[in-house]
Amino acid sequence: MPQKVRIALDAMGGDFGAAVVIPGAAIALSRHPDTEFLLFGDSAKIAPELDRHPRLKAVARVIHTDVAISMDDKPSQALRRGRKTSSMWLAIEAVKKGEADVAVSAGNTGALVAMARFCLRMLEGIDWPALAAIWPTRRAKCVVLDLGATIGGDAKHLVALAAMGSALASVLFEKSRPTVGLLNIGVEEIKGHQEIREAGEMLRSMNLPQLDYIGFIEGDGIGKGEADVVVSEGFSGNIALKAAEGAVRQMMDLLRSEIKASWLAQIGYLLARGAFRVLRQKIDPNNYNGSVVLGLNGIVVKSHGGTDAEGFARAVDVGYEMARFDLLTKINQTLNRDGGALASAPVAQEALS
Repeated sequence: MPQKVRIALDAMGGDFGAAVVIPGAAIALSRHPDTEFLLFGDSAKIAPELDRHPRLKAVARVIHTDVAISMDDKPSQALRRGRKTSSMWLAIEAVKKGEADVAVSAGNTGALVAMARFCLRMLEGIDWPALAAIWPTRRAKCVVLDLGATIGGDAKHLVALAAMGSALASVLFEKSRPTVGLLNIGVEEIKGHQEIREAGEMLRSMNLPQLDYIGFIEGDGIGKGEADVVVSEGFSGNIALKAAEGAVRQMMDLLRSEIKASWLAQIGYLLARGAFRVLRQKIDPNNYNGSVVLGLNGIVVKSHGGTDAEGFARAVDVGYEMARFDLLTKINQTLNRDGGALASAPVAQEALS
C-alpha cells in the first residue's frame, strides 16, 4: 500500500467547480491526513478557495488549465475539445502517469467515462466500463452496477460486472466472499432476457472463490438488502437508480406537506424529530456519493455534479479507500489473474441450442 494516497481532482468539474471541490477536499483531508492532492483547473479560481484551507494548501499542488468540460458536452465533443488540455483529462492522465493513485471528478458523466476509457484503457479480460455505486438498504449497504456507463451487454459482460462488483464490495464492506445477485424481472430461472439467464448459468458453473452467487433478485430486493452486490446492464441499472432517487424525493416532499398540514402533525414531528433526522441521514444521496468507474486500468471516481462540499468529500473518501486497499489487485484476483476466469468461462447450454 502507498505511504501517501495521491488524489487528482478535476477542480472545474460539476455545477459549482472549485467552490465545492476545494472545501470538499479539505473535509476529506481531515478524515484522511495521509492524503496529497493534485488540483487541475483554473488557478485564478482555485487559489482564493485554497487560501481558506491552509491545511489543504500545504499538501496540494495546482496544475493550471483554463479548459473545462461542459456538463452539456457530448463524449465525442469532450474528447475532441478537451483531450490532453482539460482539467478532467489531466486528472485522469495523472493516474496513467503514476502521479496519482485515483482521479475524482464531478463533471459530465459520459465525458468522464469516455476519457477514462480512452486514456487508461481497459483491464485485461474486461471489454466495457461500468459505473458502480453504494446503495442504502434495510440491512446495511450494497453495491449496484452498472448504473449507465455501458448500455446493453452479453452474458460475459454481466459476469465481468459480478466479478468487479464483488471486488469493490470486498473493499467497502470488508467481506471476503460478498453475495452477488443478478437483477431480473423474477427469481425463477426461466425468466428474463437470454443473456441474464446465461450469465446466471455461467456464474454457477464457474463458482468463483471470491464471490457467492445467489441467483436472480427483483427490483425490490435491492432495498431489502438481499445481496451485497446487485448486477444489471447499464440501461436497467440507470432506470432503477433514477426511480429510487425519485421515490426518495417524492416521499420526503409528501412527508413535509403532511407535517405542515395541521398543528397536530407538527407536534408529532417535534416529538419524533430525532427519528426523522436519522432517516434523512440514511437516505440522503450525498451520504452515498461517489460512483467508481470499474474495468479501467486505473481508479476513477464520479461525483454527483450538483453535490455540496460534504457530498464531494464522500466521493473523495471512496477514491481514498479504493487506492488504499488496492481495488485493481482485488479485481484481477477475482478474474483469476488478467481475465483468465472470463476467458475460460463455459458457454451456457442455452446459447448452444
